[in-house]
Amino acid sequence: MNTLKSISLIAIMALVFTSCKNESQPEVKTVDVEVTSKDVATTLDPNATYAKVEFGIEGMTCAMGCAKTIEKKMAKMEGVKSAKVDFEKRLAMVEYDEAKVTPKSLEEAVGKVGDAYKVKDMHAVESFDTE
Repeated sequence: MNTLKSISLIAIMALVFTSCKNESQPEVKTVDVEVTSKDVATTLDPNATYAKVEFGIEGMTCAMGCAKTIEKKMAKMEGVKSAKVDFEKRLAMVEYDEAKVTPKSLEEAVGKVGDAYKVKDMHAVESFDTE
Protein backbone atom coordinates (compact mmCIF):
# COMPACT_ATOMS: atom_id res chain seq x y z
CA MET A 1 0.00 0.00 0.00
CA ASN A 2 2.89 2.34 0.78
CA THR A 3 4.38 1.63 -2.61
CA LEU A 4 1.12 2.54 -4.35
CA LYS A 5 0.92 5.83 -2.41
CA SER A 6 4.54 6.66 -3.26
CA ILE A 7 4.05 5.94 -6.97
CA SER A 8 0.83 8.01 -7.01
CA LEU A 9 2.55 10.90 -5.27
CA ILE A 10 5.50 10.81 -7.68
CA ALA A 11 3.11 10.68 -10.68
CA ILE A 12 1.11 13.66 -9.42
CA MET A 13 4.26 15.67 -8.69
CA ALA A 14 5.64 14.89 -12.17
CA LEU A 15 2.36 15.98 -13.72
CA VAL A 16 2.32 19.25 -11.76
CA PHE A 17 5.90 20.13 -12.66
CA THR A 18 5.54 19.32 -16.35
CA SER A 19 2.19 21.03 -16.90
CA CYS A 20 2.84 24.34 -15.09
CA LYS A 21 4.98 26.36 -17.47
CA ASN A 22 4.60 30.11 -17.33
CA GLU A 23 7.32 30.67 -19.89
CA SER A 24 5.15 30.09 -22.95
CA GLN A 25 5.07 32.88 -25.51
CA PRO A 26 1.70 34.16 -26.67
CA GLU A 27 0.78 33.34 -30.21
CA VAL A 28 0.85 36.42 -32.42
CA LYS A 29 -1.38 36.52 -35.47
CA THR A 30 -1.29 39.20 -38.11
CA VAL A 31 -4.56 39.98 -39.83
CA ASP A 32 -4.78 42.08 -42.98
CA VAL A 33 -7.71 44.46 -42.91
CA GLU A 34 -8.90 46.36 -45.93
CA VAL A 35 -10.27 49.73 -44.96
CA THR A 36 -12.46 51.52 -47.42
CA SER A 37 -13.97 54.87 -46.70
CA LYS A 38 -15.79 57.33 -48.83
CA ASP A 39 -13.75 60.51 -48.80
CA VAL A 40 -16.48 63.03 -49.45
CA ALA A 41 -14.03 65.83 -50.18
CA THR A 42 -12.47 63.98 -53.10
CA THR A 43 -15.61 62.38 -54.59
CA LEU A 44 -17.87 65.44 -54.64
CA ASP A 45 -17.62 68.01 -57.38
CA PRO A 46 -17.37 71.52 -55.89
CA ASN A 47 -18.94 73.00 -59.06
CA ALA A 48 -21.92 70.65 -59.06
CA THR A 49 -25.49 71.69 -58.43
CA TYR A 50 -26.81 69.96 -55.34
CA ALA A 51 -30.47 69.37 -54.66
CA LYS A 52 -32.18 68.38 -51.43
CA VAL A 53 -35.18 66.09 -51.22
CA GLU A 54 -37.26 64.72 -48.41
CA PHE A 55 -39.49 61.69 -48.67
CA GLY A 56 -41.34 59.26 -46.47
CA ILE A 57 -40.45 55.60 -46.28
CA GLU A 58 -43.15 53.07 -45.48
CA GLY A 59 -42.38 49.58 -44.21
CA MET A 60 -39.60 50.33 -41.72
CA THR A 61 -39.90 48.36 -38.50
CA CYS A 62 -36.72 49.25 -36.62
CA ALA A 63 -34.15 52.04 -36.37
CA MET A 64 -30.98 49.97 -36.58
CA GLY A 65 -31.91 47.33 -39.13
CA CYS A 66 -34.19 49.22 -41.46
CA ALA A 67 -33.41 52.92 -41.20
CA LYS A 68 -29.62 52.58 -40.93
CA THR A 69 -29.45 50.09 -43.80
CA ILE A 70 -31.42 52.39 -46.10
CA GLU A 71 -29.33 55.37 -44.99
CA LYS A 72 -26.06 53.56 -45.70
CA LYS A 73 -27.27 52.34 -49.09
CA MET A 74 -28.16 55.86 -50.24
CA ALA A 75 -25.01 57.40 -48.74
CA LYS A 76 -22.82 55.01 -50.77
CA MET A 77 -24.37 56.13 -54.05
CA GLU A 78 -22.03 58.14 -56.27
CA GLY A 79 -23.08 61.79 -56.18
CA VAL A 80 -24.86 61.65 -52.83
CA LYS A 81 -23.45 64.30 -50.50
CA SER A 82 -25.47 63.31 -47.44
CA ALA A 83 -28.26 60.92 -46.52
CA LYS A 84 -30.17 60.77 -43.25
CA VAL A 85 -33.11 58.53 -42.38
CA ASP A 86 -35.17 59.45 -39.32
CA PHE A 87 -36.94 56.31 -38.13
CA GLU A 88 -39.24 58.15 -35.72
CA LYS A 89 -40.60 60.46 -38.43
CA ARG A 90 -40.31 57.78 -41.18
CA LEU A 91 -38.51 60.45 -43.19
CA ALA A 92 -35.42 60.42 -45.43
CA MET A 93 -33.40 63.55 -46.19
CA VAL A 94 -30.90 63.35 -49.06
CA GLU A 95 -28.61 65.95 -50.64
CA TYR A 96 -27.27 64.88 -54.03
CA ASP A 97 -25.55 66.00 -57.24
CA GLU A 98 -28.29 66.53 -59.83
CA ALA A 99 -25.97 65.42 -62.65
CA LYS A 100 -25.30 61.99 -61.09
CA VAL A 101 -28.41 61.15 -59.08
CA THR A 102 -32.12 61.47 -59.80
CA PRO A 103 -35.09 61.16 -57.47
CA LYS A 104 -36.00 57.98 -59.37
CA SER A 105 -32.59 56.44 -58.63
CA LEU A 106 -33.03 57.24 -54.92
CA GLU A 107 -36.42 55.54 -54.98
CA GLU A 108 -34.88 52.50 -56.70
CA ALA A 109 -32.07 52.35 -54.11
CA VAL A 110 -34.64 52.23 -51.30
CA GLY A 111 -36.56 49.50 -53.13
CA LYS A 112 -33.40 47.42 -53.59
CA VAL A 113 -32.80 47.32 -49.83
CA GLY A 114 -36.03 45.41 -49.35
CA ASP A 115 -39.39 44.80 -50.97
CA ALA A 116 -41.21 46.08 -47.88
CA TYR A 117 -39.86 49.64 -48.23
CA LYS A 118 -41.89 52.09 -50.28
CA VAL A 119 -41.08 55.74 -51.00
CA LYS A 120 -43.93 58.21 -50.65
CA ASP A 121 -44.36 61.95 -51.03
CA MET A 122 -40.91 62.87 -52.42
CA HIS A 123 -40.44 66.61 -52.71
CA ALA A 124 -37.56 69.07 -53.15
CA VAL A 125 -36.72 71.32 -50.20
CA GLU A 126 -34.44 74.30 -49.63
CA SER A 127 -33.30 73.05 -46.22
CA PHE A 128 -34.03 70.03 -44.08
CA ASP A 129 -36.36 70.16 -41.07
CA THR A 130 -33.53 69.26 -38.69
CA GLU A 131 -31.23 72.07 -39.88
